[in-house]
Amino acid sequence: MNEQKATVAQSRAERRNERGTTGVTETAQHRPQSAPFARVDRKAYGYNVKQVDQFLARARAIYTAQDSAEKALTSNEVREMTFDAVRGGYEAQAVDAALDRLEDVFAQRERDALISGKGEDAWLAQIGRLSSVLRNRLHRAPGERFRRPRRNVRSYDVGDVDALFAELLEYFERDKPLSVDVVRRAVFGSAQGKDGYEEQQVDVFLDRVVELMAAID
Repeated sequence: MNEQKATVAQSRAERRNERGTTGVTETAQHRPQSAPFARVDRKAYGYNVKQVDQFLARARAIYTAQDSAEKALTSNEVREMTFDAVRGGYEAQAVDAALDRLEDVFAQRERDALISGKGEDAWLAQIGRLSSVLRNRLHRAPGERFRRPRRNVRSYDVGDVDALFAELLEYFERDKPLSVDVVRRAVFGSAQGKDGYEEQQVDVFLDRVVELMAAID
């Protein structure tokens, strides 16, 4: 698999967290009136059209309750959805943006369902537990929030990650406005050794931050 195809084939979460890289160079073509997204050039790689269309159709059916027998779709499943890379497929960035919005819709539905079924106190308790876990790490000293990478393990620049954490602390502690998309699309430089935080650990944490922000915003 060439480098471009490998990049498109990553999950949305991995693409969003491929911080410090430019991602796929996509050349969008005009799309047919009935198509929900533009396609990349025939020689470029994009998301598999059939897979995207089928997933969105399933999500739409679940959201509108047209298919009550269908297993419920969660915001986490939307966040982790993957599509194969194919030549001439849908433009990845456009699909990712649409699925980010869809994730927010299902997160809000999950919140509303919990409040309706168990009351607002149950929702607040759930949010409180997650918030407490996240705040504990946010309040660690800069440079000490995540483990250092092992040899040959990819890592993010400590200063870049800590800068985002400063914004998150303002958001959680002082109600300073911050869009969840800032976290989703954050870009960190790469680093080695003591200058970096282990990439996977940072990504997992930020996915939980996105989960919390999508639930409360």
